[in-house]
Amino acid sequence: MNSTIGKLYLIPTTLGENNPLEVLPITVKNTIDLIDTFIVENEKSARRFIKAICPEKSQPALKLFTLNKFTDQSDLPSYLAPCLHGTNIGLLSEAGCPGVADPGADIVNIAHQKNIKVVPLVGPSSILLAIMSSGMNGQSFAFNGYLPIDKGERKHEIKRLERLSFEQNQSQLFIETPYRNNKMLEDLANNLDNNTNVCVACDLTLSTEFIKTQSAYLWKKNMVDLHKRPTIFIIYKS
Repeated sequence: MNSTIGKLYLIPTTLGENNPLEVLPITVKNTIDLIDTFIVENEKSARRFIKAICPEKSQPALKLFTLNKFTDQSDLPSYLAPCLHGTNIGLLSEAGCPGVADPGADIVNIAHQKNIKVVPLVGPSSILLAIMSSGMNGQSFAFNGYLPIDKGERKHEIKRLERLSFEQNQSQLFIETPYRNNKMLEDLANNLDNNTNVCVACDLTLSTEFIKTQSAYLWKKNMVDLHKRPTIFIIYKS
């Protein structure tokens, strides 16, 4: 590999408003100290994170490229142009690890095509933290993103994932828009078999963290308020 080509560093961020160095290793701070060019989901929150972890870093010196659902895919290769001229670039997720349930995966794919070295850094992943703490099958699991909003389609998908979990002995993970979390938990409790286990992993790494695994039957009797709180849901039928 050409030694003059810069590297693409995959930089994890916190999962909420806490001190970055409480959940991120010092290597993340050290890497950000040395990089001024970043690909980010949201410029405002990216600058806030960079300032929190490296308060002495010059904000005017930062060069930020925005990557989100509104970004024209044809622009992505140009974001990596600085790497081809020897500049290291950081890819920042909005929360957690870049490339995992995250649009940054497209940039990483292009980097490989251009023979740019990709360097992943250690940090919190809500998906992995949830499966770790669920007590469910961590040997085989799948992340399914968002379930359908339509009531009938959602019920069908919940039952499909439950059946798949049983047939494949596989934990099924998914998320919901935070303001619809309470309705999601109600739908799971009402549509799953009584003995199917449901894990709710909420506010991971924060002081308000809540993680609980119990049967759908018990969730019917013991609901919890998840409104506007980032949550991972997992179902597992054995």
